[in-house]
Parts: sequence; structure tokens; C-alpha cells
Amino acid sequence: MTATAPPAEPLPEEGLEIPCTEECLLRAGNTNCGGCGMSVGLTLLGRVLAEAGERCTLVIPACCGIVTAGGYPTTAYNVPVVASTFASAPAFASGIATVRDLNGESGQVICWAGDGGTYDIGIATLSAAAERNENLIYICYDNEIYGNTGGQRSSATPASARTTTTPRGKHETKKQIIEILAAHRIPYAATLSIAHPDDFQEKIRKALDISGFRFFLLHAPCPTGWKTEPAESIELVSLAVRSGVFPLIEVFDGVDYRINVEPDGTDPEKYLEKQRRFWGMGIDLDAVRSTIARRNRRLKKLAGL
Repeated sequence: MTATAPPAEPLPEEGLEIPCTEECLLRAGNTNCGGCGMSVGLTLLGRVLAEAGERCTLVIPACCGIVTAGGYPTTAYNVPVVASTFASAPAFASGIATVRDLNGESGQVICWAGDGGTYDIGIATLSAAAERNENLIYICYDNEIYGNTGGQRSSATPASARTTTTPRGKHETKKQIIEILAAHRIPYAATLSIAHPDDFQEKIRKALDISGFRFFLLHAPCPTGWKTEPAESIELVSLAVRSGVFPLIEVFDGVDYRINVEPDGTDPEKYLEKQRRFWGMGIDLDAVRSTIARRNRRLKKLAGL
């Protein structure tokens, strides 16, 4: 008997797009790593925008987020994306938002940037846009390293974390970017966690109803850089909130603080021990617990609790 090969499937037509639902901000089939917190954040953001019937333009500087798009002429994004220079995403976005407002057009202009382009390289243009109260949304997906260029330390990297440029652990503590933005007296700033999707989406909804500069800090685990298991990303950031390592808060007009989720007493050791970047670093857990307790007391005082 002679075997007959099955007929070849027809090749897709040139320019044919992969079907995508209305809420799809990030298309299926992208090349992002498994367990990437940034990818989950984009999915949650897309759902809120679709629910609100909001169109958006993303402005993305050099970071994993712009590599996500893939090679021209295809893209993993389902919305218009402007690739900016590393230091200038807020400046690019300011121009786009100004033209939108001058033309009386609708839609959100959203900066989607990593911690390197937010805490460090982009902080000058970020501060300038916040000071001018530009009418845009800025979301920093904070994976606490320069994830796109090999996992170097940034000023968002926590103390004792091992990176490619701090092989013996980072000595400095993490920069408090929310407090820095709050000092600009912008209308709204908040932290986000992919382990708390309801809180995440409610905060985005609030921001959509506010004009002016709105800033979000998203805790975004990076299994490659944090040396963690991809399947544990959601559990990991849940432990960060529950232990008080990553507080879920809002700040209105730079002065009105609100705590969204109270820590439940989970020991931060459970969060740290799941990340091999901290293994063998000789972390003083009592000092970590004391630092968290001091910060929580300060947040409660600011929130009038």
C-alpha cells in the first residue's frame, strides 16, 4: 500500500490578522516569557478598557514591553503603539495627548514602561510630565531589574537581591517612586497587583474618569530575573501584598492616602524564600520585618487610621 500525504493546508493570506476579541490588548502567540507579570497586567488593562469602551494608544520606551510587539510588519499588540526612546516616554505621550485634546478626540494615551525607564533613565521626563499635569496615564510594570538587557540592578531593585551587576546582592534599598510622584501633587497615584484583579480593575476605572496625570506602579514578577517558577507568579505577588512587602494603596492629589488591602500578618520570609535571587544573601529577616512594620505605621498615619 502506498501512503498518501494529507493535503497541505493553505497558507494564510498576506496581512491576515489573528482573530482577537475586543478586550485583547496583547495578542495570543506573543513571545513573552511564561509567568511574566507584565503580560498579565496587559491582559487586565485590556479588559477594563474594553469594558469602558475606551480606545488607547500605548507609548512604550525601551523595555520588555516594546520587544513584545515583535518584528515589523506584524505586532503582538491590538492597539496603536509608539516606540519611544528609553528616557522619553512621558515626553512622547505628552505630545500625543496634547494633539488629541486639541483635536477634541477621545481615547487614552497610556505610557507602559519598565522600572528602568521609570525610576532611573526616564525619571526626568516623568517628573516633567507630572509637574505639568499632562493628561495621560503612566503605568510602570515594576519587575525590579533591567529585564530586557540581562537583568541588571535598577533603583527599583530591593536590597540584597542578586542581579547580573550585583552578584553579591544589592546594598541600597528600593526607591519609593509612589512618594516621589505624590510629591508632584498629581491627581491620582496607586499601586497594582496582578494577584488582586478586582482592585486592579477598579483603580483603572477610577483613573479613566480623572483628567490630568495618573500614575500606577504594577508589581510585575519576572521569573527569569527573580529566579522563580513561572507557575507561582500570582502566588508570589499575593505573598508580597499579604506580608506588606508591596502595599496596595491610592494617593489622591498627592496628600490623601488610602490603604486598599491590609497585610494579614504573613511572614515576608515566605515571599523571599521563593526567589533564588535572595538565596545565600544572608538577609536579616528581623530587619526586613521591622522595615515593613515602620512603613505600614507611616501609611496608616498618612491615611488617617
